[in-house]
Amino acid sequence: MLFRYRGKDTSGTVQQGAIEAASADSAAGELMRRGITPLQVTEKVASTSSLDKLNALPIFRRKVTLDELIVFCRQMYALTKAGIPLIRTMRGLADTSRSPELGVVLTDITDRLEGGVPMAAAMQAHPKVFSELFIAMIHVGENTGQLDDAFKRLSSILELERDTKRRLSQAMRYPTFVMIALLAALMVVNFLVIPKFSAVFAKLGADLPFLTQVLVATSNFLIGYWYVLLFAVAAGAVMLRQWKNTEAGRETWDRYKLRMPIIGPLLELITMSRFARNFASMLAAGMPVTRALTVVADATDNAWISKHIREMRQGIERGDSLLRTARGSMMFTPLILQMIAVGEETGAVDEMLVNVADFYDEDVDYGLKRLAESIEPILIVAMGVLVLILALGVFLPIWDLGAAAMGRG
Repeated sequence: MLFRYRGKDTSGTVQQGAIEAASADSAAGELMRRGITPLQVTEKVASTSSLDKLNALPIFRRKVTLDELIVFCRQMYALTKAGIPLIRTMRGLADTSRSPELGVVLTDITDRLEGGVPMAAAMQAHPKVFSELFIAMIHVGENTGQLDDAFKRLSSILELERDTKRRLSQAMRYPTFVMIALLAALMVVNFLVIPKFSAVFAKLGADLPFLTQVLVATSNFLIGYWYVLLFAVAAGAVMLRQWKNTEAGRETWDRYKLRMPIIGPLLELITMSRFARNFASMLAAGMPVTRALTVVADATDNAWISKHIREMRQGIERGDSLLRTARGSMMFTPLILQMIAVGEETGAVDEMLVNVADFYDEDVDYGLKRLAESIEPILIVAMGVLVLILALGVFLPIWDLGAAAMGRG
């Protein structure tokens, strides 16, 4: 539990703050061990609104966005660089945060800091907000006395991640719009257009071509059993999600995701760029190679690549060099392996990894620019084929009826 205290230290100065303990007596004992004579120890009760926000159901709780985290890192860098005490800085940011969710999180972290908990440990209580990479960078910054530099590096990392997501979203906007429009057109044709033609053909008693029979049967199935199809799609989505939540399922899914035509190689480039840049940041901050690989593997959002990164760490633990483990992972091109080799020889692996990340970023930029150009012809061909099938299915019976009428005439 969290307790507010007020007491005097050995010099007679009044001290106050918060401390975590199992009971009020335990809190008083801890204060005595710190050289503070407690005058008042009271349990701190969080406000109902704060508790509701922290304990709300995930589907109703708004997530802290990347933009909010970037602003937070920038503010922390500026304030800690100016020499303002950490608790005062955190309390001020919690009170002035534009995001209520982030404000609640910062308030909780500040309370833990007042209780003597390190900042990295306090952030671990909020894994939905702060990633393993974020916490590891803060931990290194605290231990090296360069917390301001850690926040500066984090802001740069988060900005690159945000920009990449935005560019990928923009590149996928047109294909997504076309696919939605295509699906809507299919629904309109099957539920409204084909039933009208089917009724006309039935009255005429004409023998329908095979393609028209397929379209009519599909339309009848959708009209009569749309709820079954909707349930099957929903059940399949739930089962797929549950399977992806398993370790083997997520690894398999991420593996085949990288093999998707057009998009797969681009996703692999984005993931490898993040790996190289995050790994370089860890090494530049003074983190050991094995520990840095562990943190980067946990921060990687692709389980297949994360598995290879952990295998690299195991190889280094066995005594292999970074170059040998990188070559054995089969994830890097010969050019990247040469950069890593030069980095090991010169003792500047972090700088070479930054060059690797820049190299990947250039490929990502080129791939994003060509993504829409690559998908657009496929969508045009798909739409053309669909229109051809619908046109033939609808107009072939009309042509047959017209030909039959002319023959009888």
